[in-house]
Amino acid sequence: MYEKCAFTGHRILQKDFDYNLLDKVIFNLVSGGTKTFFCGMAMGFDLTCAESVLNLKKDNKNIELIAVVPCRNQEEKYPEKTRERYRRAIEKCDKIITLSEEYYDGCMFVRDRFLVDNCDVLISYQRRKKGGTSYTVNYAKSKDVNIIEL
Repeated sequence: MYEKCAFTGHRILQKDFDYNLLDKVIFNLVSGGTKTFFCGMAMGFDLTCAESVLNLKKDNKNIELIAVVPCRNQEEKYPEKTRERYRRAIEKCDKIITLSEEYYDGCMFVRDRFLVDNCDVLISYQRRKKGGTSYTVNYAKSKDVNIIEL
């Protein structure tokens, strides 16, 4: 059983991305006792995961979604539709942890390490071996965190 889960994945979801599989994996974790979900709230995979948890939360009040924001106004440069999704999701989070008041080089990596350091299992959507997702998966491996690869 995993108590706490976090997410990492690409900002652009490929055609192979399976939304139903993501929902099923999260549902199975909740059924197995996972209660806390940490989300970095980046575009793409993160927001999709947040929405999936929030959907499940409608029927299961025992789970919580915690937004881990690397810097205030993270969504400022998102496209308008994505900004709207972000704002709808973050309003429904049970808690928001803002790691920095301002953006700085490396703040995303601080967020990624925070996610891994605070979870028992990491759900990953990784299709490239470089970038933030790869960094986070490798960090999780170095910390012996369980990884569910989608």
